Amino acid sequence: MRVGLTFNLKKGHREGLPSDWDAEWDTEETIEAVRSALSTQYEVILIEADENAVENFKNSKPDIIFNMAEGRDGANRESHIPAILEMLSIPYTGSDPLTLSLCLDKGRAKEILSSYQIPTPSFQVVSSTLERVRLKNFPIIVKPLHEGSSKGVRNDAVVFTISDLKKKVEEVIAQYHQPAIIEEYLKGREFTVAIMGNDGDTKIFPIVEIRFDTLPDGVNPIYSYEAKWLWDKADNPLEIFQCPADITDGLRHKIEDVALKSYRALRCRDWCRIDIRLDTNGNPNILELNPLPGILPNPEDNSCFPKAARISGISYNEMIMNILTIARKRYGLI
Repeated sequence: MRVGLTFNLKKGHREGLPSDWDAEWDTEETIEAVRSALSTQYEVILIEADENAVENFKNSKPDIIFNMAEGRDGANRESHIPAILEMLSIPYTGSDPLTLSLCLDKGRAKEILSSYQIPTPSFQVVSSTLERVRLKNFPIIVKPLHEGSSKGVRNDAVVFTISDLKKKVEEVIAQYHQPAIIEEYLKGREFTVAIMGNDGDTKIFPIVEIRFDTLPDGVNPIYSYEAKWLWDKADNPLEIFQCPADITDGLRHKIEDVALKSYRALRCRDWCRIDIRLDTNGNPNILELNPLPGILPNPEDNSCFPKAARISGISYNEMIMNILTIARKRYGLI
């Protein structure tokens, strides 16, 4: 079997773009680790998700694609490769184009969650600082509407006054050329949940807690861009993930229940990572879903999905192969 591996490779600094512009993309180390895992059983073809991808699909004729491509541009960029693959009738891992686009639109995803009575923080999508702010209570957290990997979510994303809110919204709109989403800031503990599988055959990995007490003194307790990419260094790593989380069985069941409900409400397939935070009453609220989660291969790196898999006894290579196997079963290829 010929397995295509689709990806976007980090390119580094580019003039005129925000410093975090390619934060969602993968390094050569990660791409090679996934290729190596797949190559233990299959012939692997590397296909970069660029303007040549369509011809490369036609020429290489893969039987299935392991998709980790985040896409290049636009609010629907994560859906580009899956949409092309569907047009070419090529099976692939992960969620379909609609789910990928919905999950990347934080506002639309939250509207769907709310329609299913799944708790999520109150929010408003803002396209201009002239719009009336409906959220009444501070603090409020400000994010770009269509970004992942903590892009645009710096330490100062949490604001405490209307003037700071307007300033931050204006900054997000100017830098990322998209609306901002402003959300009720929940002060409770934060967790992330890795899920793998489909329909009745889903596996929830051990829950990861984000330990904000490991962050530098005086910063806001959020998993910001600085916490994810700047403060966490190989020579001075942050011990920010605790897995399994130190929680009661009752809270664990609540978190797993709301995570699985959101996975199904957004019709995720094969695998996904779901970020959750507790409100003042200790109830889990969905922050967002990431159906293309990061999978850094080095155990020393803070990468939630591989960490949760390892804690459950699944190696990195096994995790990659399991994702592919789940997709093959979904297509009836096994």
